[in-house]
Order: sequence, then C-alpha cells, then structure tokens
Amino acid sequence: MHFDDFFKTELNKLHEAGNYRVFADLERKAGEFPRALRYREDGSAHEVTVWCSNDYLGMGQHPDVIGAMHSAIDSNGTGAGGTRNISGTNHHHVVLEKELADLHGKEAALIFSSGYVSNWAALGTLLAKIPNVICYTDALNHASMIEGIRHSRCEKRIFRHNDQKHLEKLMAQDDPNTPKLVAFESVYSMDGDIAPIEAICDVADQFGALKYIDEVHAVGMYGPRGGGVAEREGIMQRLDVIEGTLGKAFGVMGGYITGSKELIDFVRSFASGFIFSTALPPAIAAGACASIRHLKENREISDLHKEKVCQVRAALDARGIPHMPNPSHIVPVMVGNAAKCKWISDIMLDEYGIYVQPINYPTVPVGTERLRITPTPYHSAEDIAHLAASLCDLWSQCALARQVA
Repeated sequence: MHFDDFFKTELNKLHEAGNYRVFADLERKAGEFPRALRYREDGSAHEVTVWCSNDYLGMGQHPDVIGAMHSAIDSNGTGAGGTRNISGTNHHHVVLEKELADLHGKEAALIFSSGYVSNWAALGTLLAKIPNVICYTDALNHASMIEGIRHSRCEKRIFRHNDQKHLEKLMAQDDPNTPKLVAFESVYSMDGDIAPIEAICDVADQFGALKYIDEVHAVGMYGPRGGGVAEREGIMQRLDVIEGTLGKAFGVMGGYITGSKELIDFVRSFASGFIFSTALPPAIAAGACASIRHLKENREISDLHKEKVCQVRAALDARGIPHMPNPSHIVPVMVGNAAKCKWISDIMLDEYGIYVQPINYPTVPVGTERLRITPTPYHSAEDIAHLAASLCDLWSQCALARQVA
C-alpha cells in the first residue's frame, strides 16, 4: 500500500467537501484581549480581533492569573516533573483541588491534563469498573464523553437530546436492579442550548442512577460563584459528578472532576488517563486557582459579558444575519453550506481583520454549518458594529438568506 497516496486522497476529499481544517497562526497580545497578531505564510503579520475564543471572560490575561503563574514559576520552576504517581503531587495541585471541590460543594476533586482527558478517563473508568453498568448518554454529548463510554465497553443507551421523557422510557425498559449512569452536559457548545438538569436528575433518581454532568462551557460563567448552571439553579448537590475545565472561562488549561471522596479516590486509583499522564505544571495550577478565586468573588464581569452577548445578537438582528436562538453565551451564526462557511471565515480573516472559525461536519451535521461566535466583555461597541457590517457584506456576496425580524 502507498500510504502517502492514501493520506493525500483522503485529505483531498476534505478539501473538496469544504471540510479541511486550517489553523490560523495567531499570537495573542497580552493586555489587549481580544486582539491578536495573525501571521501569514509569507511571514507578514496583521492585527485581528478574535471572535471565537473559549477564554470567554478574558481571564487568560487577568493580572491576578498572570501574577500567580509568575510567582509559581519563580518558586517551583516550570514542569511538574512527571506523573503524580511517580513525581509526587505538587502543593499547587492540592490547593487547586480543594478550591474546585469548594466551588462545586463537593467533598473532593481531581485534576487532569485537559477537559477531554477528564471526561475520557472518568467515564471510561467508572463505566468499566462498575459491574454490569448501563450508561444513558445524551445524543449530542461531546466527543470526549463518547470516547470514554466507548472505551469502557459498557452497555449504552442514547437518549434524544435534552429529552428526559425519552431517557425515562429507555431506563424503564432495563432491569431495575442493574447499575445505571446518566451522562449529559449543561451548556452544549455548538447550539448553545442548556439541558433541563433538574428534570434529568428527577428521572435518574427514579431509577437510582449516578448522575454525571459536563459543565465545561458553564463553569466560571454561571451561578453566584461561577460554579455553572447547576449552581445557578441550586441543584449542584443532586449531581454525583460535576466535570469541568480550566481552559475556557478560567483562562488556563486542564480538566477536573468533583464528587464524593470515595468516587474521586476510586477514579484516582484506577484511571489510566490520570495515573500515566504528566501532571499539570505548578504554574498552571496556581493560575487556575487565582482565576477561580477571583471569579468566585467578582461576578460583575459575568454581568457585563451577558450585556455584550445581547448587543451582538441585536446587531446581527438589525442586519438580518441568522443566528440560532438560545439562552447561553454562544452565538451560532448559521450559514448552512460548508464551502461558503469556510469562504466567509477566510475573507473575514484576510480582509476584515476578524477571526472566527468555520464549524463544519463532522463537528456539526451537514447543512448546519456555522460560524460560532463567542462575545467577550472586552469586545467594544466598535468591534460589534464591525463584525455585523462585515457579515452583512459577505452575506450579500454569498447570496445567503436573511433572517426576517
């Protein structure tokens, strides 16, 4: 077999379908978020405004976070030295896990190298080790959750997205004595919709199931202390596992789970994704801790963020740019064509100084291609007006349908 020929053929298929992924070469400008330098292949650079960052609140450039990371590097050096199993747990890891447990009102927490790994390792371990367990998973759960469930080789049932009635029907069909786990998210990142958490908990409790929620797009954003949608709704205590990330609203990197002491210790003791992964650098843990503490006490930034989201939606409405309605901070601008979606993204970057990635298949179904816009508290009125005007120009050039108010 000529392997490179095979690779080339498959890549050409992506190009032809408009699904080939191109990563912009960006350099974030400290203190000027959401500005960045974009480097072209010829080595030249120009300033762009980032409209698709998951650093939702700009905490990646907050002075408290930067200061904590500098201090940790000065006192601890850079890397963690290896896995926690081999090199020992750094004190910054211990402090961060206590901070996370407190954030979610749980007894314990465990940090991982990423949100992807935390989902994969936690779900993969729980579902592989609990005898005969059945997993009930939302149809739109993230790839990391799907991989964890698949890795466990447990029996699974897929319930229709955010449909607690379908979940109840599926659970009622199985042996009531069989262990069960329900896995779902709070904020779904592509459509920006929010799960009926309490209703899903009611169904899960009816059948004695463990409840596992992914709050990666909600932590730091929602709730009186940034604990997520479950905190906002006053039901964190009903969730057995709350999983989150440090790489979005908290502005650094890493993932985590929180839960009872026994559950967390169980995952710590059996999860290969934890045992054999190099630990987060102490500086990352220190920065995350500073970010969490700041957002626990300072919620004004979250209120400002909500205002900016409303302003973006209003600006798009005024131009007839179709965007998916939802109750979250994510604004999916619907294009519905892979080639046009990528073309709009490329032109906005090259000619308008706006960076927003196209979201195409397989991330979203064919025909629902979109630009996923994530406003921040630091986008100005001028930024918003420029975004809306630029999209308006390109919408006309692509002869795309407008949204009627």
